[in-house]
Amino acid sequence: MQNLDETLKSHKLTQEDYTHIKKILNREPNLLEIGIFSAMWSEHCSYKSSKKYLVGFPTTAPWVIQGPGENAGVIDIGDGMAAVFKMESHNHPSFIEPYQGAATGVGGILRDVFTMGARPIANMNALRFGDVTKDNKVSRHQRYLVRGVVAGIGDYGNCMGVPTIGGETFFDDAYNGNILVNAFTLGTCKSDEIFYGRAEGIGNPVIYVGSKTGRDGLGGAVMSSDSFTEESKSLRPTVQVGDPFTEKLLLEACLELFKHDYIVGIQDMGAAGLTSSSFEMAGRSGSGMRMDLGLVPAREEGMTPYEFMLSESQERMLICAKKGCEDKIIEIFEKWDLDVAVIGEVSDSGNMELLWHGEKVGEIPIDPITEEAPVLDRPIKKPTYLEKIKDTTIDDFEKVDNDEAFDKIFSSLEVVNKAWIYEQYDSTVQTNTIKAPGSLDASVVRIKENGKALAMSSDCNPRYCYIDPEGGAAAAVMESGRNVAMSGALPLAITDCLNYGNPENPEIMWQFAKGCEGIKKACTALNTPVVSGNVSLYNETDGVGVFPTPSIAMVGLNENQNSILPSSFQKEGASLYLIGETKSEFGGSLYLKEMYRKVEGTLPTIEFEKELKLWEFIISANREKLLNCAKDVSVGGFVIALAKMSCTSGLGMAVGVRLEDERDIFSESFSRAIVEVDDNNAFEEFAKKHDIKIDRIGKVGAEEFICNDIKRDLSKMQDVYFNRFREVIESDI
Repeated sequence: MQNLDETLKSHKLTQEDYTHIKKILNREPNLLEIGIFSAMWSEHCSYKSSKKYLVGFPTTAPWVIQGPGENAGVIDIGDGMAAVFKMESHNHPSFIEPYQGAATGVGGILRDVFTMGARPIANMNALRFGDVTKDNKVSRHQRYLVRGVVAGIGDYGNCMGVPTIGGETFFDDAYNGNILVNAFTLGTCKSDEIFYGRAEGIGNPVIYVGSKTGRDGLGGAVMSSDSFTEESKSLRPTVQVGDPFTEKLLLEACLELFKHDYIVGIQDMGAAGLTSSSFEMAGRSGSGMRMDLGLVPAREEGMTPYEFMLSESQERMLICAKKGCEDKIIEIFEKWDLDVAVIGEVSDSGNMELLWHGEKVGEIPIDPITEEAPVLDRPIKKPTYLEKIKDTTIDDFEKVDNDEAFDKIFSSLEVVNKAWIYEQYDSTVQTNTIKAPGSLDASVVRIKENGKALAMSSDCNPRYCYIDPEGGAAAAVMESGRNVAMSGALPLAITDCLNYGNPENPEIMWQFAKGCEGIKKACTALNTPVVSGNVSLYNETDGVGVFPTPSIAMVGLNENQNSILPSSFQKEGASLYLIGETKSEFGGSLYLKEMYRKVEGTLPTIEFEKELKLWEFIISANREKLLNCAKDVSVGGFVIALAKMSCTSGLGMAVGVRLEDERDIFSESFSRAIVEVDDNNAFEEFAKKHDIKIDRIGKVGAEEFICNDIKRDLSKMQDVYFNRFREVIESDI
């Protein structure tokens, strides 16, 4: 092959990889085959840098039906029903082209879920942006990215008729060079009607359905195996273009198909398009496959086999049908005005045989391309910065008056309401949403079929993960579970999106390894297995990486859709209690960041037993109807939690908490919550039985917000809380 070195470089393959490919094929590969190996051995498809550390995740429990390895994870939610969910990253495409990158991220995760036979009933997202507050080039660009990403997510989800019910948004300079866009979808189906991505049965036809294939998205999976430079920010051709109206048709056609016994398996064409879907379907069954790429519906003229195999055009599926059912399947998809074509069949060769108008243009053994994909044991090294920052405390800096600190922290974009974002999302379509965006903590949807409800929350504090990669990842699991428990639901399982910098940097690889360890420990201790997920590496530009950001989405079940706990004040005169212990813990806190521009210190103490005890206490107290509302204490401490509850409910309050240091109102100690109670005696007796620490701190009801030495007019607080974000994001429109 001419210009071999350049060809390998452009496909992110090494000379060692090339030697391995020749050994697998027993000959020199052609360009088509190099492209296929490149995609299948990319970080996105093979997890070559991360696979070593993903081993050992807890993935089983009596309620887990399907763990990692399929399109999405599945858990049993009772009465013959199952919840299907997953989280995926679309970081690189969204940084290059925010609208389409974010939109197609939503489209891809929706397909992962309905491919399993589930109707999507809820979307969430976890977004990280750089500094949007200044009047400079960086902030102006970040505001542009926020507007594009939010519009893309909103338009796609809204057109699909799937409610976007929650999420999180985080801002820090660490994301100036790489934003993160993580999309989550949950669907429901009957637990005995789940479909898998398999192709088996010699002679069974392979059918292409959905949109026509174009040249968009070429090299998308390979792009995820490299960092950005200034030059690579113009990689627009690698970003796919989405069409939610076609996806809606595809969803309905697939759900109609699933009512019949016509297929063996079905797979979304996501990253690496036809390549990954075909190889994964055959690989799961140990089969072979023969496909004629000349039969694939094409959107553009003059397309080559290479382009057909590696295009990431959206809204496409690959089906392994039962022989003899082809005409019935074609009839369904034509009825929905979708392209459909029989393009091949299952074989017993163990190879992927690729034809072009009947002539063989490529042949690759299926098992080796997955089983022999490189598993890298990259060097790891504890980051040198950790030693310099671990002993930092608030006493190292000039003391700031609580009044000044409160105003600065409360007006932080991390704290204020994000209505500007979630008002662009339809959160009520399908009429199942019980707890919508803006209502604090977890979001909740009812399950029409059995009268239960599903609660879900996406969480990660990247500052915690920066100062303590293992503890920060564990804290993300704790936080997401705590939010779910605050709604009265029992946390059951997580999906994750592990976003990190360049794995070729030993310090980044150490962060990743420790993050995985933290997730393993937390999920094991809290009995919340990992059922699906995604790894996104190379999130850096010009050598500057993002904070370690292992986004965690927790899903929990409430047995009664009518007993969902709110997270804001409900009744004037009701008592407020603080549950848990407040220590002077400020490592990685919003206080340190806002007051001193520091991300330093030692992480607050993690005690899994205390965390689990808190969950169980809130859930059981809610079951006994002892609580009016519950909210966890997290970023900014209990004073910020109370301020959010007050602004959201429109009710003032008066609270006093005994503390060793007056600044501890901003402490971020873990495993704490605030609850509102009517019957103090019954609640206190219940807490005593459960041996849990509670403090009665005050009452709901006043025109003012009073917490220790903080006293504010509620209407002025609400003005800041509900309007500041919009003012910042629209400042240059």
